[in-house]
Amino acid sequence: MRTDEYDIAIIGGGPGGIATALEAVVHGIKNIILIDKADNHSSTIRKFYKENKRVDKDWKGKSVDIEGNIPFMDGTKESTLDFFDKLLDHDKIDTLFNTEVESIIKKDNEEKFLVTTGNQSFKAKAVVIAIGKMGKPNMPKYKIPPSLKAKVNINLDGCSEGEKVLVVGGGNSAAEYAYELADENNNVTLVYRKSQFTRLNPENEEILKTYNGQEKLRLRMNTDIISLENEHGKVKVNFDDGYFTLYDRVIYAIGGTSPIDFLKKCGIELDDENKPIYDEHYRTNIPFLYVAGDIAFNTGGSIAASLNHGYHIVNSYMRRTGKIYAYTDKVEEFLKRNPEFK
Repeated sequence: MRTDEYDIAIIGGGPGGIATALEAVVHGIKNIILIDKADNHSSTIRKFYKENKRVDKDWKGKSVDIEGNIPFMDGTKESTLDFFDKLLDHDKIDTLFNTEVESIIKKDNEEKFLVTTGNQSFKAKAVVIAIGKMGKPNMPKYKIPPSLKAKVNINLDGCSEGEKVLVVGGGNSAAEYAYELADENNNVTLVYRKSQFTRLNPENEEILKTYNGQEKLRLRMNTDIISLENEHGKVKVNFDDGYFTLYDRVIYAIGGTSPIDFLKKCGIELDDENKPIYDEHYRTNIPFLYVAGDIAFNTGGSIAASLNHGYHIVNSYMRRTGKIYAYTDKVEEFLKRNPEFK
């Protein structure tokens, strides 16, 4: 039932936000709202994961123990979305999609936050910001010809086998796109403007080196793109070394814009790298204002790690409100009634 006041408001419908909402339900918190500017939850998975892509609990072989009450397991894009669908349908959580939060304000003399969207506002005792980094993918400064729209991607949508593909970027998403496309019998080149990778996790860097050595894909380092042209339906890519190459498809994976301005507007203190500062309980400098997921943590895309953030945030909230002991029995009762949880 929609209300004007909530115990917890969660901004962002990815794994960290979903976990916070579900853990709040398990612990007996009644008034919960989950808000996302996309038209459904898990927009990053929906947009950036190819159909039937594997979704592993142990991301890239790194084991992450589930600390909370959400029994996440290996699956595919579709099974993962279906799993989150069922959990959100099962519990009484207010959801508000296609809605962007404009401000989160808490005045010194007030106990609750005022959360404002484009056409409404409400109050909440605690707010969790779990909006991620990939909401607005970066695009190049040079113009992309409109006639090439179907040939230029920011994810793997529309990709097939047997294409000559250029992947642009030097981060983990670019690396994963490149070797996944190579595994599907595409002729893949990964171009990066720097002479060496500086942002890759060790697993992805090792895979790229191996694939490059086996000639399964090509690394074109220390090279930038100056323009794109349409040449008889192919993408003509002009490089800054004076050469050009024709490709069937170009995929940009050059990062997302971190919502720094929004965090500053909320009053959250940032470090020298413009990342939110938080303590061991995921609390920011503002009491009862938390952060979760990739916006603050280097999860590297680990869903399990983001789920754990939600569990710890709710436990911190319960401790700070003095409810942790009062709800212990309710947690046990809930888990008995809902065997799909732990």
